[in-house]
Amino acid sequence: MRALRRRRGALLLFLLGALPGFAAAAPASVDVAVAANFIGTARTLAARFEAAGGGRVRLSFGSTGSLYAQIRYGAPFAVFLAADARRPRLLERAGLTVPGSRFTYALGRLVLWSTLAGLIERGGKVLAQGRFRHLAIADPRTAPYGAAARAVLEHLGLWRRLAPRLVTGENIAQTYQFVASGNAQLGFVALSEVPPAHTPRAGSRWLVPAALYPPIRQQAVLLARAAHKRTARAFLAYLRGPAARRVIRAHGYGLPAAVRTDARRP
Repeated sequence: MRALRRRRGALLLFLLGALPGFAAAAPASVDVAVAANFIGTARTLAARFEAAGGGRVRLSFGSTGSLYAQIRYGAPFAVFLAADARRPRLLERAGLTVPGSRFTYALGRLVLWSTLAGLIERGGKVLAQGRFRHLAIADPRTAPYGAAARAVLEHLGLWRRLAPRLVTGENIAQTYQFVASGNAQLGFVALSEVPPAHTPRAGSRWLVPAALYPPIRQQAVLLARAAHKRTARAFLAYLRGPAARRVIRAHGYGLPAAVRTDARRP
């Protein structure tokens, strides 16, 4: 097993060395702004990248909207891992990204979850039945998963009726905590955050059909003010590779058919 890990590390170092200018200097650190839904996955990816000698990855988490605002006001991030495509595209249009660097790294999946076994039945019927006191969602104005949750409720004709029961999290991670702590009986969260089925804290869930909300295309982009572009480019190259894609899928995300840059997409 250790030999296999050493071989994988050697392969990554070889790939990093193939990047223009990377072999000429030791890898530096890279500051990455990460959407809150991707916390656990990003930590795993960063640890594996660092273990293979790719350089230190410093992660900062928040809602996509708040991170976008920080970047617009000069926050010194090198890479932005958003939970949507809109904010990276806006940064691109503002000239704050490296041309051609934007791509979709994951497809988010929305789930209605409760720690209470049996509360959520197939089809999310509990929403119409109203057998709960509080429903948690992320802020639709700043969090893509919150916008997706609102789209689902509007599609079901329940947005206005359930508005008085909504508990709004600043980001999807806080929304998850509302449900996990019992402050809300159920909530719309990222599938990646929910405990696996058949575990003690699995509770009950409804995997929301993708047809009920706009696709959650989570995009990454290299920022123009990146202090150490070699390491940042190397991390993004790793993110697009097969090893990282396996990790992303294992954490409950969908994957684009092929990882491609989206800089020319309107």
